Amino acid sequence: MVARLCMGIACLLLAPALFANTGVAFVHGTGSQTDARNDYWTAAMVDSVASGLDDTARHVVVNCDFEQYMWDEAAAGCLAGQLYDFIHAHDIDDLVVITHSNGGNVMRWILSNPTWDGRYPDIIEATRWVNALAPSSLGTPLANAVMEGNVFESSLGWLLGYQNDAVRMQQTHWMAHYNQNWLLGTDGRPSLPRGFWSVVGSNVRVAVWSGNSYCGGYHYNVGLAVTQAWLDSCADGFLECDSQSGAGHVWFEDTWMMDNGYVLSHNQSRRPCFGLDNILRDDL
Repeated sequence: MVARLCMGIACLLLAPALFANTGVAFVHGTGSQTDARNDYWTAAMVDSVASGLDDTARHVVVNCDFEQYMWDEAAAGCLAGQLYDFIHAHDIDDLVVITHSNGGNVMRWILSNPTWDGRYPDIIEATRWVNALAPSSLGTPLANAVMEGNVFESSLGWLLGYQNDAVRMQQTHWMAHYNQNWLLGTDGRPSLPRGFWSVVGSNVRVAVWSGNSYCGGYHYNVGLAVTQAWLDSCADGFLECDSQSGAGHVWFEDTWMMDNGYVLSHNQSRRPCFGLDNILRDDL
């Protein structure tokens, strides 16, 4: 938190001299998206955050096939193409990337492997930092369970899909291999070239009489409450806190900054719940 605050103050001091063109990109998680603005983030979330820009047109909502391995052309290649086109079309030299869940892994692949694709260096150069909402940096035991074909497959189909390559990749032992050999920013590895700031969801609250249980969709939160029982006590229903905080730096844990100290389930961390959108907007 202190390091992030200091960096933020530095940006404020330097901004008038730099005359930066700030833009924001929304990068979805696991799944093949064609309308992530409405189907994944909701227009309310995107529009609220983008309203913090001097020019609200300087935002892009990425739509890619994140059911593939992170390095696949349909995943990182698609993301790179959309980010590259966006920064050049709008002369963006100060890009804030907002990712959710597995989107953090795909973005971290780009940051970690600048020579893999000729578009990567321009993207890295333009990026201020990544705000990673509930990133699956160390994977999740639930991906292990889905690949083993047990009950989690049906419980998490709405969130993960089924036995696709992205789910396979997010198994904990697979992510350990990638983090050790291909990705930067985890313990014992070199730092990422740009800040990777995680927002950590710590629990799931579901009660029919509690209004905060309905934000983001009550039925989704009920499903996450079921899977929560199979994770560590600190988890958002899909990812344990250790995984969410496994790469880069922790920006904040939900209860530190959400309205009324509310927690964020894995679904709520991609929606305008409890002031999250306001925090992301102010960060621009």
